[in-house]
Amino acid sequence: MTVYKSLQNGAFQSLDERRKKAIIMLFEDKLTDEEIAKTVNRSRQTLAKWKKNKIFIKAQQEYRHIALDNYVPDAIKQLHQLSLNAKSEMVRLQANTTILTMAGFGSADGNDELRKAQIRKANADARIVEHKANELEGVGHVNPLLKALTKGAAQLVPKEEENDANTIE
Repeated sequence: MTVYKSLQNGAFQSLDERRKKAIIMLFEDKLTDEEIAKTVNRSRQTLAKWKKNKIFIKAQQEYRHIALDNYVPDAIKQLHQLSLNAKSEMVRLQANTTILTMAGFGSADGNDELRKAQIRKANADARIVEHKANELEGVGHVNPLLKALTKGAAQLVPKEEENDANTIE
């Protein structure tokens, strides 16, 4: 595979075993810098110098890229499953949008229509919550139309949809 060939000729491969081991341990993020330095028989100051070295930094990026490449197919499969099986239409839309963005069909920020719909939903939710709070506190005139909308909105949003929305975030 070409990715592994580029690693063989890259900055990571050019390092000695101690630096390679340090990069792997830094990536795993389980030990402190002091513990990593001790494991590779160097001082914390030496590790700090390594971390500022351009070749070491490039080797870290190469290693991170290779290590994370193994997770990408599973992540895409999970997105695909969400796009097919999520109970919430919004979750399915977000999963499909993410897949299309990853494939180069759209921006990383999403599309304008989705963003506008999310803002409208957030504004409506805020108005409903404010109305309920005012109603509980007995503050101000209760708008009968808003009261009907609140009751209707609560009936339109099934509990499963709320759970799906929480899992995607």
